[in-house]
Amino acid sequence: MIVLVSTYELGRQPFGLASPAAWLTRAGCDVTCLDLSRQPFDASIAEAELVAFHLPMHTATRLAVPVMKRLLDLNPNLKICGYGLYAFLNEAFLRSIGVSHILGAEFEADLVRLALDETPLMTGEGIQRLKFVTPNRDGLPALTEYATLQDGALRRIVGYTEASRGCKHTCRHCPIVPVYEGQFRIIPVDIVVADLERQIETGAEHVTFGDPDFFNGIGHARRVIKTVASRFPGLTYDVTIKVEHLLQYRQFIPELRDTGCVFITSAVESFDDVVLEHFQKGHTRGDVEHAVDICRRAGVPVAPTFVAFNPWTTLASYRDFLAEIDRLELVDNVAPIQLGIRLLVTSGSHLLALDDPDLRLGNYDESKLLYPWSHKDPQVDRLADDIGALVGLNLRASRQAIFSQVWKRAYHGTPLAVRKSDGLRQRTEVPYLNEPWYC
Repeated sequence: MIVLVSTYELGRQPFGLASPAAWLTRAGCDVTCLDLSRQPFDASIAEAELVAFHLPMHTATRLAVPVMKRLLDLNPNLKICGYGLYAFLNEAFLRSIGVSHILGAEFEADLVRLALDETPLMTGEGIQRLKFVTPNRDGLPALTEYATLQDGALRRIVGYTEASRGCKHTCRHCPIVPVYEGQFRIIPVDIVVADLERQIETGAEHVTFGDPDFFNGIGHARRVIKTVASRFPGLTYDVTIKVEHLLQYRQFIPELRDTGCVFITSAVESFDDVVLEHFQKGHTRGDVEHAVDICRRAGVPVAPTFVAFNPWTTLASYRDFLAEIDRLELVDNVAPIQLGIRLLVTSGSHLLALDDPDLRLGNYDESKLLYPWSHKDPQVDRLADDIGALVGLNLRASRQAIFSQVWKRAYHGTPLAVRKSDGLRQRTEVPYLNEPWYC
């Protein structure tokens, strides 16, 4: 028996289990999927031939480590594999705790080779080109067990798929970059459609496309959305697109709207041009406002993500960050957790090559799987801790209410002034997924 394990995938039914499950099943393997974000731990999996953990994110990896150790306590001879971005980034540590196999990008074919006791072609090095197959979701919890889309008074069951992997951009702080190094892979339209068809049959009313940047391959992206809209009228979706691509391909934003896109996630990261340059984001503060206006006029709201606290944040720049969110009338677009995100410096991060005295990194912390850093101004670190705690204690409060509390904390008790909307910038209900986001 081969067991595929997920610990956390942003509240989504894990594509990272469904895709390799299809490959393994096709190869004649007996496959079991275990999503520990929705299912209890099962000690019997310690007797499997292979237990493979999908490690796409930092949180997922930290949650997986104690499970791996527990399984090895139960069966010291168990063959454990880690696969995905953070398996590659944390290879040395994972091997030190007993993980025997590490697979990075494009892992499906090598998982099959491991299951068949063959030698993988890849051990975290190089990017294979795979012939994708339709994911198999039969062994996973129902979509109703996962995060849903809140769209005004409506709640929609959410599916998840990917139309591409990797990214052709090389933002310094991004964990995709050390693995893919500017490469990306396209998943054929017919595979994407077949995956969605199966999810719709089990209740999906909305789908998240998890591509790091949906517009990396603009021609492919357009074929996907046109085909999906034609095959599944009424299906809504959301995508992630870089600010620079929102500007470069602005003429296609109405096409997103017309095919069912209800919001676009975009990694804005900061409004500070110095920070954006350090991160090599490829956009400026002015570009952000322009992109927000383009999408607003097209009728597709932007849901920005941020790295609010980083070595170059100051008390003044954090207040400016909040003021800009308010000025652009993005309070309802921003998930509260984004107001307290702290820069994560992982093993292999391209930030490690940045020669800047403000980037005060400590030694790699294996317990936290990161390079800790402290701000040159202790007040900034205290503010980051306070904001993180404030958001964490108010997960069920409205975005406006939490933003107002964060504002008061940052502005030493001064309340947020009520803004009068003008023109296109008027408060609307912005659709959102109802599970907090963690990196």
